[in-house]
Amino acid sequence: MSDAGILKNAAVAVSGGRIAAIGAALDLQAAYSAAEIIDCRGGVLTPGLVDSHTHAVFGKPRSDEQELRAEGHDYMEIAARGGGIHSSVRDFRGRSEEELYDFSVPRLRALASYGTTTVEIKSGYGLSVDDELKALRVIGRLAATIPIRIIATWLGAHEIPHESRASDSLRAEYLDMLVTRLLPKVRQQGVARFADVFCEPGVFTIEETRRILEASRKAGLGIKLHADELKPCGGAELAASLGAVSADHLAAISEAGITALARSGTVATLLPGTMLFLGKTKQAPARALIEAGAAVALATDFNPGTSPTVNFPLMLTLGVSQLRMNVAEVLLAATVNGAAALGLAAETGQIAPGFAADLALFQISDVRELPYWYGARLCVGTWKAGAPCHPYETGSNFNSRSPEASASG
Repeated sequence: MSDAGILKNAAVAVSGGRIAAIGAALDLQAAYSAAEIIDCRGGVLTPGLVDSHTHAVFGKPRSDEQELRAEGHDYMEIAARGGGIHSSVRDFRGRSEEELYDFSVPRLRALASYGTTTVEIKSGYGLSVDDELKALRVIGRLAATIPIRIIATWLGAHEIPHESRASDSLRAEYLDMLVTRLLPKVRQQGVARFADVFCEPGVFTIEETRRILEASRKAGLGIKLHADELKPCGGAELAASLGAVSADHLAAISEAGITALARSGTVATLLPGTMLFLGKTKQAPARALIEAGAAVALATDFNPGTSPTVNFPLMLTLGVSQLRMNVAEVLLAATVNGAAALGLAAETGQIAPGFAADLALFQISDVRELPYWYGARLCVGTWKAGAPCHPYETGSNFNSRSPEASASG
């Protein structure tokens, strides 16, 4: 992960939505003399960012919880009071598909405006048969109408609903509902590509998680885990043993979990914005994971309660400043490895011949500036399969931020 393969004074030829060639700008202009030319004016062109973990379809925000945390109430305590995911569930169930779609469109356009061209969106705020299917229908509609690549994940096991927490028998009934009633309908609906489970003490146990994911895999879905976010519970080890495409969060991962992921093909997806927003001082051990040989990805975890941001480059900033990753590592974590966390490693995440022409153009003169100007929206254009996601801003001045830097893209 230490080599991002940066080229200077380069050009990219796109044909039929795919990258046809990469080379010196003058050479490609001569070889493709009839092509439309987009002048990057010394900016940095990267693969489109791959945000492999979001909960972007929701109703109202949960701004009140931020104050509660400032007063000393932690995430699990707020959830036990009926806040957290439960609050979003109550709100979600009362909203129509049209409302949810209308809320989601500007959020996804905002994601694209920061450089994201591929985004995973989870269900998980419905927690009933009808409402989970409603969430996936909204995600499917977004995928058909918004010009970015959208991957749907079924997260019916996001939380145990309040109405199912009153007794062990009601909890068991909810688990049975997920596996025997809802999962077949999710598969029949055909929107979700993955299944996910929030494996955490107080939510779903290791054995409950195993049951749901094994049933999901049998039904033809890929599998992912929310694992070891707040307390170590063996989620990373389970993900590795099941061959999950990714294990996400991992702020509380054990040494055994690090070893298990490093020996597996499961991507460790880290979400530093979540821990920052929750006021936690402990982040996922990115350096230990990388040095052990695990593939590390970064994502926003965009959601209404614990990471309300569409700013993916901010995650790169946190990757450098909080996770002690270098610039090459955060770039690969946001592109190549993010794609691998969605089973898309052969399709997107690289500027290489044959890959989809998913590209992002940033108003900087050196790639190291992308995580440096933290919080800034530096992206001036994104393309998915060669088609614009976020309109190319032709009037941008690429030298305004660092006039003495040399061009690196």
